Amino acid sequence: MSDNSLDKNIKTWRYNRDGSTAVEFALIGIPFIFMVIGIVEMALMFTAQSLLEASTAEAARQIRIGAVQQGGGEDEFIESLCDYASVLIPCGDLQYQVVSMDSFEDAADFPDASFDENGDLEDQQFDAGGVSDVVMIRTAYKYPIKTPMMQLILSNNGDQNRLMLSTIVLQTEPYEFEN
Repeated sequence: MSDNSLDKNIKTWRYNRDGSTAVEFALIGIPFIFMVIGIVEMALMFTAQSLLEASTAEAARQIRIGAVQQGGGEDEFIESLCDYASVLIPCGDLQYQVVSMDSFEDAADFPDASFDENGDLEDQQFDAGGVSDVVMIRTAYKYPIKTPMMQLILSNNGDQNRLMLSTIVLQTEPYEFEN
């Protein structure tokens, strides 16, 4: 082989761009795919938080109007809570606390939600109160983060879950009327 032919082959190889797109995609494609998966994971997480808030508001409404106190009690509350949340949140994974208080000031002084070593809501009591009572409703859900890389970023309790909490304080309506 002559030197001229060797130089020509080297120049041809050096300027050949046939596989450059594949190499560029290999370098950029994997981080891009992880980013897309992370965006989907975050969208599902925010949707779950929104569902938790909406289901808590609906269940709180049932307490506010007296449907829970006059009707089905805790079962009515759970049914109302699960109706909204069941789209994305398994009903068995929802935790709640319903506490009757004397005034809104008591709600401000009420201790923050406490959780055990498993991340479960401690003190899961249910007291929906009566007519014109102040009631605090807390719901909690441990959203399981499915993407391994996102677990490090989004987890807020040291495991592979994101703890979500919704709290509503309200005064029940005067739902008992005399005829």
